[in-house]
Formats: sequence, C-alpha cells, structure tokens
Amino acid sequence: MSSKEHRIVLLDGGMGQELKRRSDRPATPLWSAQVMLDEPQLVTAVHRDFIDAGARIITTNNYSATPQRLARDGDPAMFVPLQAAALNAARQAREESSQAVRIAGCLPPLVASYHHEVVPDDAICLRDYRRLVQVQAEGVDLFLCETMTLAREALAATRAAVEHGIPVWVAFTVDDSDGTRLRSGEPLAEAARAVVAAGAEAVLVNCSVPEAVTTAMSTLADLGMPFGGYANGFTAAADLAPGGTVEALETREDLDPAGYAEHACRWVEQGATIVGGCCEVSPAHIAALTERLTAEGYRLVSA
Repeated sequence: MSSKEHRIVLLDGGMGQELKRRSDRPATPLWSAQVMLDEPQLVTAVHRDFIDAGARIITTNNYSATPQRLARDGDPAMFVPLQAAALNAARQAREESSQAVRIAGCLPPLVASYHHEVVPDDAICLRDYRRLVQVQAEGVDLFLCETMTLAREALAATRAAVEHGIPVWVAFTVDDSDGTRLRSGEPLAEAARAVVAAGAEAVLVNCSVPEAVTTAMSTLADLGMPFGGYANGFTAAADLAPGGTVEALETREDLDPAGYAEHACRWVEQGATIVGGCCEVSPAHIAALTERLTAEGYRLVSA
C-alpha cells in the first residue's frame, strides 16, 4: 500500500448534539442555529474540541439556518447574520488551533432532515441552494451537501455549489434497514452517479445507523471516486417530524467512542478515505477514531 493510500480525511462529529449537552437552554426546532445568537462562544469551543480530537475538516454550524426553516421556526431576516456567525466561529476555531484544517460549508436539507416528501420543487431548491452558496462561498474551502434524502435535492445543491468552482462533496442519508437505498427509496448507486456527473468530487453516506453506512460502502466503492461515511448514534432518526427537536430522539447505548471507531474502521477497510461522525458523535468519539487509525498506520489529512 502506498503512502497516499494510507491517508484518511477525518471529519468532525455532531455539532448540534454537542451544543445541546453544553448549553443550559432548551432545544428548539432551529437546533444549533439558535446557539449562534445566544452562545456563539460554545460553537467555537466545539469546533476547537473536534480539531483537537483530530478532525481536519470542520463543517459550519448553519445546518438549520435555511430560508424555509427560518420562515417556519424563526425569523427570515436572520439568514445572513446566522451564516456569517457560523463562518466566523469556524474560522476563529481554525485560527486558534494553528492546525491545517479545512472548512466545509454546509448545504443541508432545506425543510427537514429525513423527509423526502417535503423537499421543494427543483426551481426552489436551486434558488435557495444558490442563496446558501452565495453567502458562504468566500469563507469555505469546500461545500458539503449533507443528509440528502432525494436525488434531485442533492443535484440542486451540487449544481449550485459547482457554479462557484469550489469542490463539492455530497452525503446521502440512507434507509436504516437498507443501506443501498436513500430514505426516499431511490437506489443509492443511481443517486451517487448523478451527483458525480453533476460535478461532485466525493460521495458519502451520513446520518444513518452505522450498520447501514457499512452496507453503503460497497455501493460507493464501485464509483471510482473518493467516498466515505459518517453515521449518527440514534436508534431511529427517521422518526423525527419536520420542525421537531432532537429531544424526541433516542440515543443508542452501544456506540461509545470505541464502539463507533470499530464501525468507522470497517468503512476504511472497505476503501473509504473520508470518515467522521454525525449526530451524537462527540469529540471523544473522534479522538478514539484518531487513535485507532493512527495506530493502524493511517495519516490524517485535510485533503
């Protein structure tokens, strides 16, 4: 195996759940975006802790700050200030760390996680992903379209990002009982090929149970592109209703740092070169994964 093949890009973990643990304020439908207004120092601190744990890509904390979510759960006028605050927190953490860290701009589901049936039509998707790209483009090193439940949703996000000439990675969320299919029921292989054709430079699976991510890896390995995964620690994330809060979700008890690292190392064994964590994956989990990968001879890089 060459030195290049020994390189792993290590992502961070779940920002929203980590903020929930550290903040005394109740969870809201806006999840972690509300913290940008009330306790921005917590966001920088979580970014720093993930970097210190070994993450070499951190994702901006703007997952719930979409036009649709702000219209439903908050104030649409906060769109630009929240995006700016998220970028500032990530930049500050990187500067404080003095590490070679890249910042990924987050292009999330516009309306709700896990629910393909509420995805807007193609024209609205493209319009609003362009808005998200426009306000983030000057401050990020790549775009991460994440928790995509539907192929056309992912395509709209990919096309909007590609227009700016910034690298684009796409992460799909798959059926927890069938890692070969998106939560919409569409085949993962077809959706992955579609976003690659549209310009995506890597394809991942995220915010699904680790077992489903393991199944998905064999599908992504056939693409001939960089691929990977970052799972969540929930028992059944798809149970979350649009506009609901994370209080409604139950955490698995078997995914401690060592247990999660065991799953992630299986993805690497299948050829994944990009791994990290999603909801309920803490800096301690990323630290355990860093230790495990380093011990096995991998070099952790940002690109």
